[in-house]
Amino acid sequence: MIHIPVLKKEVIEYLNPKVNQNFIDCTVGGGGHALSILSLTDPKGKLLGIDWDKKAIDDLEIKNEKRLILVHDNFANLEEIVKEHNFQDISGVLLDLGMSSWHLEESGKGFSFQKEEPLDMRYDSNQEDSLTAEVIVNQYPQEQIENILKEYGEERFARRIAKRIVEKRRIKPIKTTFQLTEIIGGIVPSWYKRKRIHFATRTFQALRIAVNNELDNLQKVLPQVIETLNPGGKIVVISFHSLEDRIVKNFFKEQKKNNSIEILTKKPIQPSLEEISINHRARSAKLRAAIKNIN
Repeated sequence: MIHIPVLKKEVIEYLNPKVNQNFIDCTVGGGGHALSILSLTDPKGKLLGIDWDKKAIDDLEIKNEKRLILVHDNFANLEEIVKEHNFQDISGVLLDLGMSSWHLEESGKGFSFQKEEPLDMRYDSNQEDSLTAEVIVNQYPQEQIENILKEYGEERFARRIAKRIVEKRRIKPIKTTFQLTEIIGGIVPSWYKRKRIHFATRTFQALRIAVNNELDNLQKVLPQVIETLNPGGKIVVISFHSLEDRIVKNFFKEQKKNNSIEILTKKPIQPSLEEISINHRARSAKLRAAIKNIN
């Protein structure tokens, strides 16, 4: 499964890579954005690529691109990573917050409700004692499950779903994606199942966000990006749901008030109909960009 980078043309336009400049891709994934940036920074420009998924790092290392420095870590540790690798003179930072096609289609970690897989949902499965979706649905109190679905999934039937999960787990543990999808389908109204968005989407999104602490990590990394950038350096963020986009939008507004940045995108940039027709998963993407002020 090839991961098609979202809004690649727009990312290049806003980052505007030049010869010998250095960049950071905080979510390097399959390298679609990173390799395009590197191609424009010949001969000495470097790119620091970070990913929480070890497989993404291992797969990219095979490409043996000497100017690409790869780190298996959480982008929330950005300043430490930059310091450890002595990565300096940074002209731009990219955060593409979307999941790769590989995670949905081939990871076997339960990110998709369309495949029968264990309820894992960890990006970094190397941490054996870390939280999984299975732990949440089988061990968390009903109220906590409801809050996760409501806060992270904006699920209107959060209470009903949480109550049914607790009822079902008393009978037998909920271990697979199909079990969970069946539970959700058995409690939401029939009209909800006929909507364009699958009735399990918000629950799965909420569990994934909770397992990986995604929103907290985003809030942690954004100030670090501004700190690490050169004056005149760019930050580009691609988000895929309203919670992420709100965090980025509010952070940019606050930084502009403090005269730390200028916002380059008055409204978020969205994919063209042509791009969506080629890559359906791009449909909810929103890109925001800013430039660090030269004080």
